[in-house]
Amino acid sequence: MANLSGKVAIITGGGKNLGAEIAKQLAGTGANLALHYNSNGSKEESVAFGNELQQQFPEIQVKLYQGNLTTEAAVEKLFGDVKKDFGRIDIVINTVGKVLKKPITDVTEAEYDEMFAVNSKCAFFVLKASAKYVEDGGSVVTIVTALLAAFTGFYTSYAGSKAPVEHFTRGVSKELQSRLINVNSVAPGPMDTPFFYPQESPEAVAYHKSQGLGGRLTDIKDIAPLVKFLVTEGKWITGQTIFANGGYTTR
Repeated sequence: MANLSGKVAIITGGGKNLGAEIAKQLAGTGANLALHYNSNGSKEESVAFGNELQQQFPEIQVKLYQGNLTTEAAVEKLFGDVKKDFGRIDIVINTVGKVLKKPITDVTEAEYDEMFAVNSKCAFFVLKASAKYVEDGGSVVTIVTALLAAFTGFYTSYAGSKAPVEHFTRGVSKELQSRLINVNSVAPGPMDTPFFYPQESPEAVAYHKSQGLGGRLTDIKDIAPLVKFLVTEGKWITGQTIFANGGYTTR
C-alpha cells in the first residue's frame, strides 16, 4: 500500500469534484493536504469538505487556501503560504480548468483571454512554482482534456487553451528529471461533474456517453486512482499525457 506519510500535497481546486476525490485518495496514503479553492462561491463547500476529511483522517494535516490562480503573484503566494505552514511541498495536483463551448465566431476577446488565463497561464505558473518548491523525488500532475486528441468543433478555445499544457509538461519533466521529480498530464474524457452539463444539450450528453466504455461519462473515481498511482508506484512515468477516458478518443 502506498505510504505518503509526512509528505505534503497541494491540490488546486481540491475542495470539490475531481480535486476532492483526489484529496480523499491521498489522505488514505497519509499525505498532508493543502487544498486550494478559487473564490468565496466555493468557500463554504471547500471548508466543509476539509473539515470532513480532517475528522476522517485525524493523523494528517488539512489546510485550506483561497486564490484566483490566473496571476503569477497568486500562485507564488499559494506555494509560499503552503511552504511556510507545512515546511515542505512534495506533490502538486492542478485541477484548475474552465470549459467554453461555442462557435469560434461567437468567442469574444474577453472570453479568449479568460480561457487562456485559467487553462494555460495558470498551469504554466503552477508548473514554474512546482519547479521551485517541490522537494526532490516529488511529483506534479496537471489535469487536461481528452479533447486534445479529438477532431471536433465548438471547443476551440477550451482544447486550444489546454493544448500548451502538454508542451509545458514535457519541458518541465526534462528540467526536473535530474531531481527525480515526475511531471505528467492526465486527460479525462467528458466528466460527470456540474462543470460538464451547462454547455451541453441532451443530445450531446447522449453522444458523449455513447463514446465511452460502458456507455457512460468519465467518473471522478476513474481518474483519482490514476493520479494517486502517478505520485506513488507510478513515479517512473514522466513527461506523458495519459488519456484516461474509457476509449472516448486516443492518438
